Amino acid sequence: MATALWVKIIRNHRTDRQATAPCGRDEAHSALREACRELDLPEPIWLDKNEREWEEFGMTRFFPDAFFESVPFERMEIEYIDPDAPKKKSRDPRNAF
Repeated sequence: MATALWVKIIRNHRTDRQATAPCGRDEAHSALREACRELDLPEPIWLDKNEREWEEFGMTRFFPDAFFESVPFERMEIEYIDPDAPKKKSRDPRNAF
């Protein structure tokens, strides 16, 4: 399985629609453009905040004010999916067992 960008459209606190696009870690902009075209949505404005979140966490959110056009959802979430990445373990002591 290859790395991908996972795009989720959240409406009424639930995933309404979703799409994936092939994506390298440094190819988020082009993968997002492809996913937006597939979902028939305008492309959001990528701000410094989004860049920082992408670099640090491999995910970011876009709210309706990040779009030039009106959008019928609460937010768009994007996440980098790497199936070969090492799994992170919880540091929460309740999950020790």
